[in-house]
Amino acid sequence: MAVVVKRIYDKVSPNDGARVLVDRLWPRGISKKVAALDAWLKELAPSDELRQWSHEHREAWGMFRKRYLRELTRPEAAEQLQQLYHLARGRKRLTLLYAFKDEEHNNAVVLKELLDGMKKPPTGTGPAAAGASRLRKAARRPA
Repeated sequence: MAVVVKRIYDKVSPNDGARVLVDRLWPRGISKKVAALDAWLKELAPSDELRQWSHEHREAWGMFRKRYLRELTRPEAAEQLQQLYHLARGRKRLTLLYAFKDEEHNNAVVLKELLDGMKKPPTGTGPAAAGASRLRKAARRPA
Protein backbone atom coordinates (compact mmCIF):
# COMPACT_ATOMS: atom_id res chain seq x y z
CA MET A 1 0.00 0.00 0.00
CA ALA A 2 1.26 3.44 -0.90
CA VAL A 3 0.81 6.24 1.63
CA VAL A 4 0.90 9.79 0.29
CA VAL A 5 0.94 13.08 2.19
CA LYS A 6 -0.86 15.98 0.54
CA ARG A 7 -2.20 19.42 1.42
CA ILE A 8 -5.98 19.56 1.55
CA TYR A 9 -5.78 22.60 -0.74
CA ASP A 10 -4.20 20.55 -3.54
CA LYS A 11 -6.46 19.31 -6.31
CA VAL A 12 -8.31 16.03 -5.68
CA SER A 13 -7.02 13.22 -7.86
CA PRO A 14 -8.58 9.87 -8.75
CA ASN A 15 -5.21 8.39 -7.75
CA ASP A 16 -5.58 9.62 -4.14
CA GLY A 17 -7.28 6.43 -2.99
CA ALA A 18 -8.78 6.81 0.48
CA ARG A 19 -8.54 10.45 1.60
CA VAL A 20 -8.12 11.08 5.32
CA LEU A 21 -7.92 14.51 6.93
CA VAL A 22 -5.65 14.45 10.01
CA ASP A 23 -6.16 18.03 11.26
CA ARG A 24 -8.21 19.05 14.29
CA LEU A 25 -9.81 22.09 12.64
CA TRP A 26 -11.64 22.15 9.35
CA PRO A 27 -9.51 23.93 6.70
CA ARG A 28 -10.69 27.37 5.68
CA GLY A 29 -12.26 27.80 2.29
CA ILE A 30 -12.77 24.07 1.60
CA SER A 31 -16.24 22.59 1.45
CA LYS A 32 -16.84 19.02 2.56
CA LYS A 33 -17.91 18.16 -0.97
CA VAL A 34 -14.70 19.53 -2.48
CA ALA A 35 -12.58 17.80 0.18
CA ALA A 36 -13.98 14.39 -0.88
CA LEU A 37 -12.95 12.73 2.38
CA ASP A 38 -13.27 9.12 3.39
CA ALA A 39 -12.55 10.05 7.02
CA TRP A 40 -11.71 12.98 9.26
CA LEU A 41 -9.61 11.78 12.18
CA LYS A 42 -9.38 14.90 14.37
CA GLU A 43 -7.78 13.18 17.34
CA LEU A 44 -4.70 12.36 15.23
CA ALA A 45 -3.86 16.05 15.09
CA PRO A 46 -1.34 17.43 17.57
CA SER A 47 -2.76 19.19 20.63
CA ASP A 48 -3.19 22.94 20.36
CA GLU A 49 -0.27 23.39 22.75
CA LEU A 50 2.06 21.24 20.65
CA ARG A 51 0.90 22.83 17.41
CA GLN A 52 1.59 26.32 18.77
CA TRP A 53 4.94 25.19 20.17
CA SER A 54 5.93 23.79 16.76
CA HIS A 55 5.12 27.12 15.08
CA GLU A 56 7.45 28.89 17.51
CA HIS A 57 10.22 26.25 17.27
CA ARG A 58 10.33 25.24 13.61
CA GLU A 59 13.97 24.18 13.95
CA ALA A 60 13.05 21.54 16.57
CA TRP A 61 11.44 19.00 14.23
CA GLY A 62 12.88 16.02 16.15
CA MET A 63 11.42 17.27 19.42
CA PHE A 64 8.04 17.85 17.77
CA ARG A 65 8.02 14.26 16.45
CA LYS A 66 8.89 12.87 19.85
CA ARG A 67 6.17 14.87 21.62
CA TYR A 68 3.63 14.10 18.91
CA LEU A 69 4.29 10.37 19.11
CA ARG A 70 3.76 10.60 22.86
CA GLU A 71 0.42 12.35 22.25
CA LEU A 72 -0.65 9.49 19.98
CA THR A 73 -0.72 7.24 23.06
CA ARG A 74 -3.70 9.17 24.49
CA PRO A 75 -6.78 6.90 24.38
CA GLU A 76 -8.67 9.10 21.89
CA ALA A 77 -5.70 9.35 19.55
CA ALA A 78 -4.80 5.67 19.88
CA GLU A 79 -8.35 4.71 18.94
CA GLN A 80 -8.26 6.87 15.80
CA LEU A 81 -4.78 5.57 14.98
CA GLN A 82 -6.34 2.10 14.92
CA GLN A 83 -9.01 3.46 12.55
CA LEU A 84 -6.24 4.78 10.31
CA TYR A 85 -4.48 1.40 10.27
CA HIS A 86 -7.82 -0.22 9.43
CA LEU A 87 -8.46 2.26 6.57
CA ALA A 88 -4.97 1.60 5.20
CA ARG A 89 -5.31 -2.18 5.31
CA GLY A 90 -6.26 -3.63 1.94
CA ARG A 91 -6.08 -0.33 0.05
CA LYS A 92 -3.79 0.36 -2.86
CA ARG A 93 -3.33 3.97 -1.82
CA LEU A 94 -4.05 6.18 1.17
CA THR A 95 -3.70 9.96 1.13
CA LEU A 96 -3.15 11.78 4.43
CA LEU A 97 -4.41 15.34 4.17
CA TYR A 98 -3.33 18.35 6.22
CA ALA A 99 -3.66 22.14 5.96
CA PHE A 100 -0.28 23.25 7.39
CA LYS A 101 1.90 25.19 4.93
CA ASP A 102 5.13 23.31 5.74
CA GLU A 103 4.99 20.23 3.52
CA GLU A 104 7.98 18.50 5.13
CA HIS A 105 7.31 19.14 8.82
CA ASN A 106 3.77 18.27 9.88
CA ASN A 107 1.90 15.52 11.70
CA ALA A 108 0.83 13.80 8.46
CA VAL A 109 4.50 13.11 7.69
CA VAL A 110 4.89 11.35 11.06
CA LEU A 111 1.72 9.33 10.47
CA LYS A 112 3.00 8.31 7.04
CA GLU A 113 6.21 7.05 8.65
CA LEU A 114 4.14 4.99 11.08
CA LEU A 115 2.08 3.48 8.27
CA ASP A 116 5.16 2.80 6.17
CA GLY A 117 6.78 1.04 9.13
CA MET A 118 9.65 3.52 9.25
CA LYS A 119 8.90 4.53 12.81
CA LYS A 120 7.86 2.27 15.64
CA PRO A 121 4.31 3.08 16.79
CA PRO A 122 3.92 4.51 20.26
CA THR A 123 3.52 1.91 23.00
CA GLY A 124 -0.01 0.58 23.13
CA THR A 125 -0.83 1.42 19.52
CA GLY A 126 -0.38 -0.30 16.20
CA PRO A 127 -2.17 -3.16 14.45
CA ALA A 128 -1.56 -5.64 17.30
CA ALA A 129 -3.16 -3.29 19.80
CA ALA A 130 -6.28 -3.07 17.63
CA GLY A 131 -7.03 -6.75 18.21
CA ALA A 132 -6.41 -6.42 21.95
CA SER A 133 -8.65 -3.35 22.07
CA ARG A 134 -11.50 -5.23 20.37
CA LEU A 135 -11.14 -8.07 22.89
CA ARG A 136 -11.29 -5.62 25.81
CA LYS A 137 -14.38 -3.93 24.38
CA ALA A 138 -16.09 -7.28 23.80
CA ALA A 139 -15.35 -8.34 27.39
CA ARG A 140 -17.01 -5.17 28.71
CA ARG A 141 -20.23 -5.66 26.75
CA PRO A 142 -23.11 -7.14 28.73
CA ALA A 143 -24.16 -10.59 27.59
